[in-house]
Amino acid sequence: IADELMVYLTATPTAARIAMVEVYQRQRRWNEAINILKELYQQHPEDPVIRLSVVELIMHAKPDDSDAAKRVVNMAEGIINNSPIHAAILLYKCRALRVLKMPAAAVEGLTDTLRKKKDYPEHLLLALRYERALAYQDAGNTGRYRAELEKLNADSPEYEDVAATAWSEVRAGCV
Repeated sequence: IADELMVYLTATPTAARIAMVEVYQRQRRWNEAINILKELYQQHPEDPVIRLSVVELIMHAKPDDSDAAKRVVNMAEGIINNSPIHAAILLYKCRALRVLKMPAAAVEGLTDTLRKKKDYPEHLLLALRYERALAYQDAGNTGRYRAELEKLNADSPEYEDVAATAWSEVRAGCV
């Protein structure tokens, strides 16, 4: 459903269509994926798996587009961190807030989301922590940015580009 979260679905027509969306995404066939998700979302607007798939697709298809980011923030309105699926939706909301130049709101949202993490997948928690580090950087808080990257590097040195980012910036004197 998202890079940070795997979901197991019962074999149903809706599940098959969600799987098709994932195939289209991997092929970068954004329009086909969006068309399926629009229809699914209209049929099941409260389904968190479908909502997660929509916000993830929007952020992947148009990662720096402010109109797309506004749609993601609107779709995540009212979401409460009740499960890893909800936490992943909130992750994309905070990514969208960063696109909209609202890093303080992103930091607050990510910190709130990270308060509940028992039994959440490690990869999702790492993504939330990494996103919070980026939000600190966007907010101009280089001390917290560096501290977050150092903690991530200590906990999971293979995670994305954390080690390379942290040490290249330290060497360059950016933080």
